[in-house]
Amino acid sequence: MNIIAHVEIPVRDLARAMTFYSTVFEITFSDITSIHGNRMAFFPFTEGQDGASGALAEGEIYVPTHQGALLYLSVNDIDAVLQRATNLGQQILLPKTALDDGGFVAEIEDSEGNRIAVQML
Repeated sequence: MNIIAHVEIPVRDLARAMTFYSTVFEITFSDITSIHGNRMAFFPFTEGQDGASGALAEGEIYVPTHQGALLYLSVNDIDAVLQRATNLGQQILLPKTALDDGGFVAEIEDSEGNRIAVQML
């Protein structure tokens, strides 16, 4: 069992964050939803498949940060993701680094000021 069920990435500007993640990770978000007075855009997710659900979350209690939990997003082409992020003016916080198992990891800053890791296995 995967103990991680759902992840929410804090954002200050939901539209800006959706543009960033859509561009960098080449994904499409579902419609914006309001939950408990907060606005959320959910990452693509299919019930019954591996992985946790996730959302960009905008609201008073959601504060972007470099500190705290570090979210790893799986990608097929880490170089392309890093290039798209830097094309949008975002910083690479940890350059592409080889892992012992043959994969790679890197860290970027998203449009909201969060530290996000990307990994390619």
